[in-house]
Amino acid sequence: MHTESNWITTPITAALLRGALDVEHTEHGVLPHRLPARARAQYTDGQLAMAESQPSGVRLVFRTRATAVELDTRRTKRVYVGAPPRPDGVYELLVDGRPAARASVAGGSTLTIDMTTGTAEHRPGPAGTLRFTDLPDSSTKSPDSGSEGDGGNDKGDGDGIKDIEIWLPHNETTELIALRTNAPVEPARDPGRRVWLHHGSSVSHGSDAAGPTSTWPALAARLGGVELINLGLSGSALLDPFTARTLRDTPADLISIKIGLNLVNADLMRLRAFTPAVHGFLDTIREGHPTTPLLVVSPILCPIHEDTPGPSAPDFSGLGDGRLRFRATGDPAERASGKLTLGVVRDELARIVEQRAAEDANLHYLDGLALYGKADYAELPLPDELHPDAATHRLMGERFAELAFRGQGVFAERDVTVHRDAPKR
Repeated sequence: MHTESNWITTPITAALLRGALDVEHTEHGVLPHRLPARARAQYTDGQLAMAESQPSGVRLVFRTRATAVELDTRRTKRVYVGAPPRPDGVYELLVDGRPAARASVAGGSTLTIDMTTGTAEHRPGPAGTLRFTDLPDSSTKSPDSGSEGDGGNDKGDGDGIKDIEIWLPHNETTELIALRTNAPVEPARDPGRRVWLHHGSSVSHGSDAAGPTSTWPALAARLGGVELINLGLSGSALLDPFTARTLRDTPADLISIKIGLNLVNADLMRLRAFTPAVHGFLDTIREGHPTTPLLVVSPILCPIHEDTPGPSAPDFSGLGDGRLRFRATGDPAERASGKLTLGVVRDELARIVEQRAAEDANLHYLDGLALYGKADYAELPLPDELHPDAATHRLMGERFAELAFRGQGVFAERDVTVHRDAPKR
């Protein structure tokens, strides 16, 4: 699959990956996971399995003098029956913290999903090769390059060695088969940045972001100068106890959970179950992170579910024009019997956090409408009525960074020593 004779092959191990919580060894390589095996075994849901194996926020990280890198991968591309083709997943290369190149990989397997029947068919396909060439042979950096909080690395050695990050496609399951370089690889240095652990729905997973470094959490992490572990799980932010235990057991300096949309659009529970489930979710996280700053974020604006319960259903009426939209199928009158809407969720989350914060000074609340609200929808509507587009991801990332990481934000660095809680196992 490669053409040069001086390639050095380096085994892909967990030590080369950031943002993954588990690595599965396959017949040909490794498959990064964002939920550990024990959590995955507790409910074998197809949507959850697809979401957690899509490596949003996962990146290969190493140091090398190489000027060329090859990566053999096998993707799993989603195809929705009757819907417009999805764009190919994007790999993004960062050199010393700065964007250097983007590329996609051909081939791979196909997962064909029929939303009308709820069925899926998996067809295996061949691996492809990602190539990044003409990498700079020196990591020297001018004194005025970069900017405060941009997540860049100012530690260029000037001897040709550089820090390489390859961000994997946030929306394609990606099996990693072989890593080749034209110079030896060594482990990356500890960046010395705080670790931000975030959980949310498809909006946090990345939905229709332009690429893996452009999802709103990745953008906010770069602007905030932190290391991201993204547990945004498309269609699967459902207050599952195994997700709470995963958050509990993952070392982190900062934690945020953005919940509500999936509970409404799946019509999963009523208010009677929602309130205790939120308390239980927070209790579990606090078992491992008793004093870590913990931010609860309510849903962004989604007009179809502001006052109308779920479930959501695909609206195929625009497929002739290449558009797929979603609609709410619940009845607003059902709120009286405890059905959830986004308005109900926001009110209850704010109340829960206020109640608990009386005894938990490190628990905070952020209204999702501050990230994307009515005025934003008028300017940047949700293309399918559920998911933000690339421009909205950028807007949300910049706003979250401003609200959480700067000034008096709950994640802003203080003039105190940070002590990362040691999670209980």
